[in-house]
Amino acid sequence: MNSVTAIHPAAASKFEVTCSSCNLRELCLPAGLCDEDLQRVENLVYARRRVKRGEALYQAGGEFSAVYAIRSGFFKTSLLDNDGREQVTGFFMNGELLGMDGIGGAYHGTAISLEDSEVCILPYALIEDVSRDIPALQRRLHAVLAREIARDHGIMMLLGSMRAEERLATFLLNLSKRFLRRGYSSTEFHLRMTRDEIGSHLGLKLETVSRLFSAFQKEGLIEVQQKHVRILDIAGLERVLAARR
Repeated sequence: MNSVTAIHPAAASKFEVTCSSCNLRELCLPAGLCDEDLQRVENLVYARRRVKRGEALYQAGGEFSAVYAIRSGFFKTSLLDNDGREQVTGFFMNGELLGMDGIGGAYHGTAISLEDSEVCILPYALIEDVSRDIPALQRRLHAVLAREIARDHGIMMLLGSMRAEERLATFLLNLSKRFLRRGYSSTEFHLRMTRDEIGSHLGLKLETVSRLFSAFQKEGLIEVQQKHVRILDIAGLERVLAARR
């Protein structure tokens, strides 16, 4: 079975929008591609798939065949520990790539959509072929891989050395920067994940996450209404981190 056949889900379909006209082009593609190279990169996009809230894009242990560019929506990646409990390993938003952890042969974790989402399917065998001829694409892939390694290292740092308030401050500041890069507000956004999922990601109990949100609000750092967060004092959140230095 070839890689294209292996990833052909019923929910996938060819689509009209091209990479060159996509508003996430600068986030997904290497900069400075000529028209010819851009056309070759566009040909990598096999199909677009809609993923409903709560649906798995891929499962841990599943055969690796493609990476996914998130066109819209929000995902979490997770593993099951030895006791069968979920450990959230990351959150991904539009303009980011999912599935790079599977390059060794199988997907390391499970990716679940946190809201109705849409992804572009890029068969990895085709990516490898094209990247040999387009150095910029190869560099882009290496950069994404490096970012994944840094993300894993960052999670280990969170779980191993930071106090609880530092972990939540880091989480909020990271989201702020990522939303800003996509042209959204860096100080006001809606959390797609639950507080329980945030706690799983940060290595904190649900009660601790709720207490910290309340404490940050009381200190005037943030304003929270259910899942809607407004950052009132970014410098204050940064000072939470600076206090440990």
